[in-house]
Amino acid sequence: MITGQSFDTMRNLHLNAMTNEYRRQYELFSAMDSLTFDERLDMLLEAERIFRENRKIKQLTKAANLRDKSACLENLDYDPVRKLDRAQIARLSGCDWIRKRRNLFICGKCGTGKTFLSSAFGSAAVRLGFSVRSIKMTRLMADLKAAANTGTLPKFLRDLKKPSLLILDDFGLAPLDVQRCMDFYDVVDDRQDTGAILITAQLPVSEWHSMFEDATHADAILDRLVHNSDRIDMQGPSRRRRTNVEMEDPPDNKLMQKS
Repeated sequence: MITGQSFDTMRNLHLNAMTNEYRRQYELFSAMDSLTFDERLDMLLEAERIFRENRKIKQLTKAANLRDKSACLENLDYDPVRKLDRAQIARLSGCDWIRKRRNLFICGKCGTGKTFLSSAFGSAAVRLGFSVRSIKMTRLMADLKAAANTGTLPKFLRDLKKPSLLILDDFGLAPLDVQRCMDFYDVVDDRQDTGAILITAQLPVSEWHSMFEDATHADAILDRLVHNSDRIDMQGPSRRRRTNVEMEDPPDNKLMQKS
């Protein structure tokens, strides 16, 4: 059993990883004895740093609530039919656009992989220490309405302002009435100088104006979103349809058909 003031102090300070590393070094005393004091201290500090970094990423991942929790940019499919620009993805993967509070639009037909890509960017942001929140546009509108009805709208808007990146998935599935236009304007305006917004949509950006019933708010919202943005256009057929075909058509059957 390990005893000593240093060990007890680390436990009392909740330096869990450092405590475990201290125990490991104690149990390998004969091997560790060949290292200098500074080398062993560096190992203790590095263990604690890695532990805290992983804990932070775990907390940020949970708070992000990404729709595709397995998505990552490393697994992105660059099938030529999708016409994805590798250089653009590589440039955006560093998340400098989030640091600069720029927006990112991912547009394409249903099933082309917009949600996967937005979640992958969210995951990349989390790994770099950015706070992220992901929410479907229809859910956002419902939550804004509920908050207004219960008198908690100011708090809800403050919460939406906090993350470094706000992901709004499936914009444009339903038009926004006048009140929802006003609410969405508040969301966008509050975040203009505080954080980035990532929007996925089936409609191209050129058609977004038609989704707002109030033209004045549409102009104000799009002016704040579009002038400071990057865009990715997803091409190709529905990936859901392709996946279903592959599941229904086992490899053996494909070989028989080819032969």
